[in-house]
Amino acid sequence: MALDKVSHPKSQGGFGFQDIHHPQLLVEAAFLAFALCRAPTILWKSLDTTIRFRLTEALRSTRRIRPYLNNWQLFSAMIERFLLMSQENWDPMRVEFALQSHSQWYKGDGIYGDGPEFHWDYYNSYVIHPFLREVSQAFSPHLESAKTIYKETLLRYQRYVIIQERSINADGSFAPIGRSLTYRSGAFHGLAELAFLGLLPPGLDPSQVRNALELVQTKTLNAENTFNAKGWLNIGLYGSQPGLGEHYISTGSLYLTSFSLLPLGLAPESPFWSQEAKLTTSQLIWSGMDCNVDSALPIAIGILSIR
Repeated sequence: MALDKVSHPKSQGGFGFQDIHHPQLLVEAAFLAFALCRAPTILWKSLDTTIRFRLTEALRSTRRIRPYLNNWQLFSAMIERFLLMSQENWDPMRVEFALQSHSQWYKGDGIYGDGPEFHWDYYNSYVIHPFLREVSQAFSPHLESAKTIYKETLLRYQRYVIIQERSINADGSFAPIGRSLTYRSGAFHGLAELAFLGLLPPGLDPSQVRNALELVQTKTLNAENTFNAKGWLNIGLYGSQPGLGEHYISTGSLYLTSFSLLPLGLAPESPFWSQEAKLTTSQLIWSGMDCNVDSALPIAIGILSIR
C-alpha cells in the first residue's frame, strides 16, 4: 500500500520524515495531510492501526521544521488540521498564527500576499485560498477567530475564482506569470475546488467552469512532448520546457496539475456534468457577444456583507 511505504522509515518510496534537514518535507507532508482530510473515508479510515500510527507520527514530526513567513504558514496549519481530523492533540498557536497572518497579508479584490509582499503568480490558487478555506472551516467550531476568518475568506475566495475563470483565454491558454508554472492546469486549483464543493459564486455557472477547466487542461496536457518516453510528465507548461523548472520541481511535483481534476469527484447528475456547457467569459467577449461587466470586491465588504 502506497501510504504504508510513504510513512515507513526504511521504505525507498518513503518521504524521509526522519530527516529534518530538508524543509521541503513540510510541503510534501502538508499536501499529503490535505489529501487525507479531503477523503478521510477512503484514504484514512480504510488504513489499519499500524499505518495510521506511523502516518500520524510522521506528519507530527514535521513540527520540527520552521515554516517561512509566507504561504508555508498554511502548511504547518494543515498538519494541525490533519491532527484534528485524526483526533490527536493539535496546536492552536500554529493555526491561529497562520490564519491571522494571512488576514494581515490580504491585498484586496480576492488576492492575498505570499507573506507581507504581493507576488504575481498562482500561489493564491495552488495553496493560499484552498488551504485557508480548509483550515479555517475545520477549526471554526473550535476557534472563534477561525469562524470569522472562514466567513471573510470564502467571500474573497469566490471573488478570486471569478478572476480565475476570466483569466482563461478562449483557447485555454493563460498568462505565464510567476513561478511553478510547470504545475500546468493546477494553476486553477481554486476554480476546480469551489466547483467541486458547490461553492461557486452567483453568476459563475458550473457548466461554464467545466468548459473553462477543460480548455486549460486540453491546452496544457495535449501539447507535443508533454510526456516522456515512459509516460511521465515532462517539465514545462506547454510541452517540454525544462527552462521553466526550479530547484524544488521534480517529476512528482508536476502532478499537482491534477488539482484541476477535483470535479471528477462530483456525481454524474451534478450540474457541473449534466448541464450543457456554457461559453466561458473569454469565449463570449472575444466572439463579440454581450457579457456582464466585471467589478472588484470592495475592501470594506469583508465580513460585513456575510455576517
